[in-house]
Parts: sequence; structure tokens; C-alpha cells
Amino acid sequence: MFEIKNLSKSFGESKILKNIDLVVKPNQTTIIIGPSGSGKTTLLRCINLLEIPNAGTLDLNGEVVSFNGEKVTKKEILKLRKKTGMVFQGFNLFPHKTALGNIIEGPITVLKQSKEKAIKEAMELLKKVGLEDKKDSYPHELSGGQQQRIAIARALGMKPDILLFDEPTSALDPELEIEVLNLIKQLSEENYTIVIVTHKMSFAREVGDNIVFIDKGEIIEQGTYEKLNQSANTRISQFLNAFN
Repeated sequence: MFEIKNLSKSFGESKILKNIDLVVKPNQTTIIIGPSGSGKTTLLRCINLLEIPNAGTLDLNGEVVSFNGEKVTKKEILKLRKKTGMVFQGFNLFPHKTALGNIIEGPITVLKQSKEKAIKEAMELLKKVGLEDKKDSYPHELSGGQQQRIAIARALGMKPDILLFDEPTSALDPELEIEVLNLIKQLSEENYTIVIVTHKMSFAREVGDNIVFIDKGEIIEQGTYEKLNQSANTRISQFLNAFN
């Protein structure tokens, strides 16, 4: 289980996240929605410690990191990051490495796997994402959808406790978007623990076990999509009606 308690984050005088409390249940898909600038991506980056919170605690399967006055060490950051797999909007693949090279980099350098084992597992992941034939291709030779599927395979290669997706299809055209969303849906059905930031409400409705609505850095309400769709909260109704 992943538990976030009283998490706050500011940039200068701007309070981006305000006392966030959230429980991410194992083997479920948690989807974070809300208007632009509400703090969704910052929350995801705080989970992965790409941004260091100003206060609060993170507890990922017993690995607790506190930000209440204590300085977080590099060792703590790396230990927690090993348990998370992050998939970014812009793919973030190494341009000088092949698809296979991108996937085996982490397992070899971070998990200290043998190259032989890393390659074997990477080929299984390439098969999983439908790109076995692209193992020797470089990112510039792949479509956006293919690059994002390689990025997902790279995240899976680290055997994370939790997968984090930050608007994973925002850089893709609708046709390529579908192949990536279908892959994430497949992972959801395979009971990976997933947290996704997205504006795709139809996708949120289809795969989300828990939908979390954030506005102005605070969690306003959470629950099933049906619960939020029937919410008495005017802000949530306005937001969802814009998509409906």
C-alpha cells in the first residue's frame, strides 16, 4: 500500500499542494483529474521525489520518507525511486540507445542485473508492448506511440511497486493515443498498482478504481467515476460536464 499524509509543496510564495492525504491501494488504478494548474503533475513528481515536498510523509510498502523538518538524504530518494516507475509526457528515452538499450539500462546499472538476464527480460517486455521487431531501433526511428510503449516497457523493467503516468498520451495524435491507452488498460487489468494523471475522462471512467479530483492543490473528492459524476460539488460538476 502507498500512503501519502499531509503532503505540501510550495514554489516560492505559491502553495501548489496543500495537506494532501491519499491512499493508493495495491493492484488498483488511481486516476488523478482536475483543471490545469491544480497540482496534479506536481503531486506525481512528489511521489517519485522529482520534486521534494516541504512537509508530510510518503509510505510505500513500509518505506517511509518524512519531510517534516528532516533533510531527505540522497539514499532515501534513490531507495524510494527504485520502487516507482515513471512514464512522462515526452517519453524521455535515451536518444543514443536502441529500444532494447533503453530498457536494459536501469536493470543493469540500478538493479545490478547481469546483461544476459536484463536482455532476456527486456525482450519479454518488448513482446508485451508489441514491439519485438523494434528492439534495434533508435527513438528517432519510432513513432510517438511506439516511443511511449518503449518508455512503459522501460518502467516495467525496473519491477516497480507502483507505476506513475503523467499525461502519457498528451503528446500523441488520436490514432497513436489509442495504442498507448490500450496498453495501460491491459496493465490495469493485470492488477499493476497504477497512478495516472490524465484529461481523458472516458479512459478514467473505464479503468479507474479510484478517481481523485484535485483543485487548487487540494483533494476535493474521490471515489468511483459514478460517485464523482453525481457529486453535489459544483466545481466537480462543471469540470465533468465539460467532457460529457
